[in-house]
Amino acid sequence: MSQRMQQGQPMIVMSEDSQRVKDKDAQDYNISAARAVAEAVRSTLGPKGMDKMLVDSMGSVTITNDGVTILKEMDIDNPTAEMIIEVAETQEDEAGDGTTTAVAIAGELLKNAEDLLEQDIHPTAIIKGFHLASEQARQEIDDIATDIDTSDEELLRKTAETSMTGKGTEVNKEYLAELIVEAIRQVTVEDENGDNVVDLEFLNIETQTGRSAGESDLLEGGIVDKDPVHDNMPNSVEDADILLLDEAIEVEETDVDTEVSVTDPDQLQKFLDREEKQLQEKVDKIADIGADVVFCQKGIDDLAQHYLAKEGILAVRRAKKSDLEFLQEVVGAAIVSDLESATADDLGFGDVTRDEEDELFYVEGEDAHGVTLLLRGSTDHVVDELERGVNDALDVVAQTVSDGRVLAGGGAIEVELAGRLRDYADSVSGREQLAVEAFADSLELVPRVLAGNAGLDSIDTLVDLRAAHDDGQITAGLNVFSGDVEDTFEAGVVEPAHAKEQAVTSAAEAANLVLKIDDIISAGDLSTDKGDDEEGGPGGAGGMGGMGGGMGGMM
Repeated sequence: MSQRMQQGQPMIVMSEDSQRVKDKDAQDYNISAARAVAEAVRSTLGPKGMDKMLVDSMGSVTITNDGVTILKEMDIDNPTAEMIIEVAETQEDEAGDGTTTAVAIAGELLKNAEDLLEQDIHPTAIIKGFHLASEQARQEIDDIATDIDTSDEELLRKTAETSMTGKGTEVNKEYLAELIVEAIRQVTVEDENGDNVVDLEFLNIETQTGRSAGESDLLEGGIVDKDPVHDNMPNSVEDADILLLDEAIEVEETDVDTEVSVTDPDQLQKFLDREEKQLQEKVDKIADIGADVVFCQKGIDDLAQHYLAKEGILAVRRAKKSDLEFLQEVVGAAIVSDLESATADDLGFGDVTRDEEDELFYVEGEDAHGVTLLLRGSTDHVVDELERGVNDALDVVAQTVSDGRVLAGGGAIEVELAGRLRDYADSVSGREQLAVEAFADSLELVPRVLAGNAGLDSIDTLVDLRAAHDDGQITAGLNVFSGDVEDTFEAGVVEPAHAKEQAVTSAAEAANLVLKIDDIISAGDLSTDKGDDEEGGPGGAGGMGGMGGGMGGMM
């Protein structure tokens, strides 16, 4: 409760249920919450990182070491922790990979900031120092980065393999990397300025269980995981005119409930004949415009199925909306929502073939811009983790093609940046210099965690890495499998520069956002997880994370 003295009497300006934490207590609380999030995912970093098993309230199990997936699935009930999760989500959206790195660096920045606060350094000075260090780090990354020829498929494959190493895709990473690079190549176009633009909207991912990941495939076109609606329909049609239909091929129903009294069996027969005629007219319309194949998003009446089979038209019902939208690009068709107004111009053109073993339709168009990556795995858990790893690798390769800059991995860039930032700190005056040095120390968390997760001595590893970089070996990083310090760029451990820039920037901004808070006010229970019948406080203040319980319901 906050009180104010007026004419010798205390004035109550906050409700009795409100909670407030101020100054150092607020800073300690926020830093502890953010560090707890970072430490929750730190053990997943690197090729030797461990997996997390996440069980939701419905009992569904997710096994992954993907940072953003872990943080999204965790039941976190703390406002500061949720701010750190936004770092991971932003990193995922902007760079596609490096989420664990971004969150871990943010947590380490706050840990080192806490030490500076203990030395009575004002948060404003720390914030300014972190900002200066972040800007300098971005410049140094650009200076260190290697410009590549984006048509160099071998280097792009190495980038994809680096992203997939340590995830469920690692066993077949060489084969999958080839598929990924080829998929990116097929959806890359040049804009009017001559720059490469990767349009991932034209890349569809489908999954299938019961087979090994090494049997995954890349198809020029789309996949429809449905069966023909009638046994007498053709299974494959070459040079087909394809209709994409967003309307049911069924008897039209009235908008209002209607009751009809039938006194004569002939009247009933007339109703049935009328319905049959409606269905016949719909099928005739499809045949008249020249369609050989119909992919229908809605239902197809049993009688209409029979008529379509008689016409020799292949039809599929209940196709997913996303499949139709993708096929729209593959075969160059329009999605028809009113069959009556459909014309031959709405049809697409391509080959439709049936894979009886996988029970899939493959749809390929002429000069199709869209491609489908069919990922296979032995179980649902395996294929889900495979999809997450491949998605990250696709984003990484796409960023590399668009940006054209790469860096050596294995902690090489972090150690080099740390050394350069310490040199830069000498030119910074005031207490901000200490913050810049703390930023440099925070970056070295990455090689330390890589070593620790691999069962190596993190201190010895960091000493060896520093010595190599002091000798001018800019690309010297850690081989987590042998424990040696080597040229990781030559070893094929390659990361996109954009992802590293984004990770450093996001981590610094999140840390500064947390450090800037010196007062936490909640109108009621400090929890972000409110029931439907509970009201938050004014301005959304109600709901700020379990104050008394540390991380609240995070773990």
